[in-house]
Amino acid sequence: MYVLELGGQDDEFAAFEAESAASDVTVLAPGLATARGVTDRIRTLAYTHAASELLGQCDPDVDSARTLLEATAIQRTGSVAVRAENVRGRTDIDTQRAERELGQVLVDRGHAVDLDDPDNELRVLFTEETCAVGWLVTESVRDFGDRRPTDRPFFQPGSMDPLLARALVNMAGARPGATVLDPMCGTGGILLEAGLVGARALGLDAQEKMVRGTHQNLAAGLDTGWDVVRGDARSLPVADDAVDAVVFDAPYGRQSKIEGEINSLVLDALQEAHRVAPRCVIVGDRPWAQPAHEAGWTTEAAFDRQVHRSLTRYVLVLRRI
Repeated sequence: MYVLELGGQDDEFAAFEAESAASDVTVLAPGLATARGVTDRIRTLAYTHAASELLGQCDPDVDSARTLLEATAIQRTGSVAVRAENVRGRTDIDTQRAERELGQVLVDRGHAVDLDDPDNELRVLFTEETCAVGWLVTESVRDFGDRRPTDRPFFQPGSMDPLLARALVNMAGARPGATVLDPMCGTGGILLEAGLVGARALGLDAQEKMVRGTHQNLAAGLDTGWDVVRGDARSLPVADDAVDAVVFDAPYGRQSKIEGEINSLVLDALQEAHRVAPRCVIVGDRPWAQPAHEAGWTTEAAFDRQVHRSLTRYVLVLRRI
């Protein structure tokens, strides 16, 4: 069993993304989830920060955590360090005391302490409901700040942030050997994240300016494994079942003069996505469940994510019936 440290404030969203890299993911407490198995793809997740081999759970206080560790068989060699976390800052736990006392338990068992570069790191995770103790297995790569949309060669207002884009492509199943298509690629943020986790990234956009801009952004961020062309999401130049997943950010109604055109566009795009891929993730400023069902999809998961007072992003994860 493993314990996952979740990021963001939407644990169900984070846990669903984590299922792309772990099995039987279940939210344990705010900011934490358990999993029965993990893969090295944990390193690619947006909303999971770390995975640890779970030693056990106890009441959320230092004495209970120390008692748990004292009663646990430790089959580890090499140096150790203890890192205690007040998960989401919701407890009044003295994390320094926790690190000191649990570190002493390990020292009493003959382990040398190395705070800078330990062979083994013990994670002690306190929430209001529980404390989870485990040996760190892997951490995700937190380099999203290096890819802010405003820092790319080509930028347009409304570009999706890399953290959300990474989560969407993970939910769609992006990984080495998979092909991900974004038929409304805009500035290419979704394609960039798909390529960075090893998938082949294919993009279309109706505007030549966006196609050129996406070329610039992908060329700056990826070596190979991508292609972008001008095209129509309603008539994809792609064979049936040619890609593994379609991921796209649908047009926002507030940016269109004719509401009906957007509804028709999204429905047609979803129908084409259904033709070329068994899985689709769509995000927009409204829930697109009804046109998705009309296009033949079934909803696997749905999430509402508030961006600010006047904008909520609705995420639908779809699969073929």
